[in-house]
Amino acid sequence: MASPVSRRRVLRGAGALVATTPFLGVVGCDERGVVTLKGATMGTRYSVVIADPPRAFDRRELKSGMESMLESVNAQMSTWRADSEISAFNTASSGSWRTVSHDMLGVVAEALRIGRLSGGAFDPTVGPLVDLWGFGPGSANNTRVPTARQIERAARRTGLGHIRANPVRSALAKGRDGIEIDLSGIAKGFGVDRMAEFLDRRDIGNYLVEIGGELRAKGEGGQGGPWRIGIERPTTAPRRAMRIVGLDGGAIATSGDYRNFFEREGARYAHIIDPRTGAPVTHALASVTVIAPTTMRADALSTALMVLGPGDGPALAEREGIAALFLIRGGDGFAEIASSAFARHRSG
Repeated sequence: MASPVSRRRVLRGAGALVATTPFLGVVGCDERGVVTLKGATMGTRYSVVIADPPRAFDRRELKSGMESMLESVNAQMSTWRADSEISAFNTASSGSWRTVSHDMLGVVAEALRIGRLSGGAFDPTVGPLVDLWGFGPGSANNTRVPTARQIERAARRTGLGHIRANPVRSALAKGRDGIEIDLSGIAKGFGVDRMAEFLDRRDIGNYLVEIGGELRAKGEGGQGGPWRIGIERPTTAPRRAMRIVGLDGGAIATSGDYRNFFEREGARYAHIIDPRTGAPVTHALASVTVIAPTTMRADALSTALMVLGPGDGPALAEREGIAALFLIRGGDGFAEIASSAFARHRSG
């Protein structure tokens, strides 16, 4: 007889683009001359910290404008909305091209690029496998382990090669009925990038933007110097920064397996699904943090490297010049592997 579930740790949002990301946070910010805006979006929370805002600064107008912009992203990429662009594509039949917005096309194209770069470790069609393992929307109480036959059936509805993007026509097509796109592994990062561009257009030079743990920074923090970002120690214990990096003009995202998992019959199953095997990852890599020019890229790359594990992940990061920090379980602590590009970022 199967033993009961002994523990389950889940961080879930309710609403649009649901995704779970370990904590990244600003450290040591002096509150003098700092404005903070917060709200709900994409099934999680957003925050904007602005240091030394311009004199002609309207907090209410800025918050309203950003939330309107984020709503447009949801209207494009939320699988929770039946009237969104992505839902229309997912319900369409295979074989025909469907015109989509420039933003939608760009996010899907980046997801496919990173999928190919990682040999399929990142796959925006992996949703059926995520649902099967109980980590999809509405499956919070599902802690069963699927059979090999069930995994095989779900895997038939996935695959990078079934999605085609045509930048000339701004259109997408699927090569098989039943294939659906889920951008929750990249769309939060895109939302952060859009917020950063929104602030840039208003000549705000010092900001830190965050959605659900994905961050992008520019200029100086409230304490002077670059924004100081804490990378969380990857445990279920109370959150504590293990490493601090300075960030100015870039983005940072972390993927990890330690806050969304279940245990059954002595085995641990995390929400990080390897699209190539159809099952959760089982290696010793606990988290990956990536610094990149855009949050969209950092978001997707951190997931891809997490799936690749402590061997292939660092190898890809080094080969492609990706700034990545890998935290690997070992004994009572964690070993660190930092790519050459990551090592160049100032830490404290």
